[in-house]
Amino acid sequence: MAADARAGAGSGRGNRGRVTVCRALLAAFALFAATDLISLAVGFGTGHTVSKPLLMPLLAAYAAAHGAPRLLLAALLFGWGGDVLLLFDAEPAFLAGMASFAAGHICYLVLFKAYGKARARCGLLVAYTTALLTTVVLLWPDLPPGLRVPVVGYSLLLTAMAYAAGARLGLVAGLGGALFLLSDTLIATGVADWPQPPRPDLWIMLTYIAAQFLLTVGTLGALEARDERTALKVMVTD
Repeated sequence: MAADARAGAGSGRGNRGRVTVCRALLAAFALFAATDLISLAVGFGTGHTVSKPLLMPLLAAYAAAHGAPRLLLAALLFGWGGDVLLLFDAEPAFLAGMASFAAGHICYLVLFKAYGKARARCGLLVAYTTALLTTVVLLWPDLPPGLRVPVVGYSLLLTAMAYAAGARLGLVAGLGGALFLLSDTLIATGVADWPQPPRPDLWIMLTYIAAQFLLTVGTLGALEARDERTALKVMVTD
């Protein structure tokens, strides 16, 4: 009994330590996210250049501390690769960044299929299909010729990810997928040289940061709920 008590106390300290680490990582993520957004709002380019590359590694570390599956960590780190590459104002870097984000979307799709629950969402499918077709048709004539096919291919993958997030993991992850789609659509309108709102990079990063955060916490929440259901079934069976 004494040994069991010591084991329980050790487990409790371990859980408290993990919670402390998670809170510290989340606070650091929030701090650098705020720094990045404020830097963009006031036009402080150095602040954005320093803060942006730190966001996804911190969010990935937070997810890892929660015991996230490797696919989620890979998706976030591919997002980090895209973030860094898009800091360079050159077409090759833009294409490489798009490829890195595309790899992240593939990770998300595999993750959602492996851990999510298939649900029929006909209305959501119609909405995303309509949004994709409308965006591609409108943007196509104004996109640089060399970027048209890559942008359309990427848009298909992004839309599939956004739909799967909502259909398989629920509201929180689904909102994250929708915001990711919005963020990248804003980027595409800039590439097409459409009129932009004031401080367009601010709105792009605001929606992107929110998207990755919601995809992360939505995935973690769905996995925790699944584990709880599994444990309950085991208890009932026993």
